[in-house]
Amino acid sequence: MKICFVLNEIATESCGSSVRMINQAHDRGHEVYICGVGSFCFHSHKPISIKAARIPKSNKKRSPEETLSYIQTQPLEEIVSTDLDVLFLRNNPTEEEGSRQWAEFSGIGFGQMIQDSGVLVLNDAHTLANAFIDKLYFESLPEHIKPKSLITRDKDHLMQFYEELGQRMVLKPLEGSGGQNVYLIDKNERNTNQIIETLLAEGYVIAQEFLPQVKEGDVRVLLLNGRVMEEEGKLSIIRRVAGEGEFRSNFSLGATADSSELTPAMKEIIDIVAPRLIKDGLFFVGLDIVDDKLIEINLLSPGGMEYFEKIGLPDFSKSVIAAIEKKVSYKEKYQGALGNKCLATMA
Repeated sequence: MKICFVLNEIATESCGSSVRMINQAHDRGHEVYICGVGSFCFHSHKPISIKAARIPKSNKKRSPEETLSYIQTQPLEEIVSTDLDVLFLRNNPTEEEGSRQWAEFSGIGFGQMIQDSGVLVLNDAHTLANAFIDKLYFESLPEHIKPKSLITRDKDHLMQFYEELGQRMVLKPLEGSGGQNVYLIDKNERNTNQIIETLLAEGYVIAQEFLPQVKEGDVRVLLLNGRVMEEEGKLSIIRRVAGEGEFRSNFSLGATADSSELTPAMKEIIDIVAPRLIKDGLFFVGLDIVDDKLIEINLLSPGGMEYFEKIGLPDFSKSVIAAIEKKVSYKEKYQGALGNKCLATMA
């Protein structure tokens, strides 16, 4: 198959989950292309074109690090989007900053148009457009599996919610990722007003009930077609343990990886969330869970595969690419009878 991975920008990509999936697609004999969100070109009279780096078919095996180095040194060539079998949206809009505001919606926007031309797009681009702020999508899920929360731009509402929660809450920007600008506000915080005003100046703020169990870390679960991935008898579950004096369990902030079992509480959360993900065509999704509560959902660019390897788990990229191969096969056999959302989460 011909598959194109969409990244924020090739030059700044790190050796994480996307590179592992790119590497696996090549190793399985596919024609692989990689582009940034600034590489699309719309033509009114012909299909959208894409400038992309190409990894030609070959028997040469590379490590993920070698693959990243290779694609970052390749000249870009122009391809026709409708020649692709799959467009895999792996860019994260929340990581775009400053002068790259234009890039926030570009991947999803062009992804919608390419999807409408008949190319399989993962995750479903129309769903991603509707769930562009994944924290709002999160709030549409059943209440009993989530902490209490408030989304507002009103300081008075935030302070009232703070009192309702016993003067302890977590604050974070509605559009953010990687644990950046996330604060625990309690009686010991002397800069509460400054923190609130700074966050409000940037946009909407989420106030969330603080879960004491977060001190033991949270659990990242990667779902494929609404199910926990399994390779070599191992499940795609990893515990992220925060560093000393830190309550945020983000790898980008120094958290360490540890193993975790699939608990009954986790299974219940997954069983509740999965039907919605399947209905919406959300093929590859990350869930962050603390004890019996879902605290975050990542629809846009779930990852962490490089940390799975560090604790003896597979990186699970084989499962992802094998699942995409099946979807391409289904698409060919049904000759257009199955829509993108259906194919996206068909196991």
